[in-house]
Amino acid sequence: MEFEDDAFVLSARPFGESGAIVELLTAAHGRYAAHVAGGAGRRLKPVLQAGARVVARYRARVSDQLGSASLEPVGAGPADLFDDALALSGLAAAAAVAAGALPEREPHPGAFLAFEALCAAFGDPDIWPAVFVRYEAGLLQDLGFGLDLSRCAATGAVDDLVYVSPRTGRAVSRAAGEPYKDRLLPLPPFMLSAQTGLRPGDVGAGLGLTGHFLEMFVYGPVNRPLPPARLWLLDRLREAGRL
Repeated sequence: MEFEDDAFVLSARPFGESGAIVELLTAAHGRYAAHVAGGAGRRLKPVLQAGARVVARYRARVSDQLGSASLEPVGAGPADLFDDALALSGLAAAAAVAAGALPEREPHPGAFLAFEALCAAFGDPDIWPAVFVRYEAGLLQDLGFGLDLSRCAATGAVDDLVYVSPRTGRAVSRAAGEPYKDRLLPLPPFMLSAQTGLRPGDVGAGLGLTGHFLEMFVYGPVNRPLPPARLWLLDRLREAGRL
């Protein structure tokens, strides 16, 4: 089995004396793990950072075994963010969420595009936390657990949608949700329209929303918690006054 594909590095760990096991999010083939010869060496170290963009050439004798890959870097990758600790925390969290949520060797082109869009947004500190929320919502959508924010689940109304049902992931209008608002999740307006500005608390509400459904539909069924890197990101965003 062989293929060549655009990919992002999600993680890398040493293997043997000089190699590494690298987890990749590929454009057309999904999440793949591969052995990279020389991956523990100094030359490849910058290429094996979470979020690095590469062209991966993958080869395996049989389709169900761990194959090997050679990686060619594309662009500067995470090096552009080395002076922004908060953005690096966001990148680490995004990679960890993708690695934990996506099934191995199952194509998810939407997840790749969402990760690509988020990486492009990290250069703008004012917008990337909101894009991170949209990235997680995109992962849920690509995995078949998308939120239905198009109309009120109770009345069918399309205006004044301010809540989400924690059970179904469907939007609820202000009027319909008022008697039950303590049991509903807040829906920040920016998740309905990219043209809507951010208000204080919107990013925190968005991360609470996507985190709830990631736990409910993706991590909970396999008895795993949300990745520690995501929890650390929330702590850092809170410390920076961004939630």
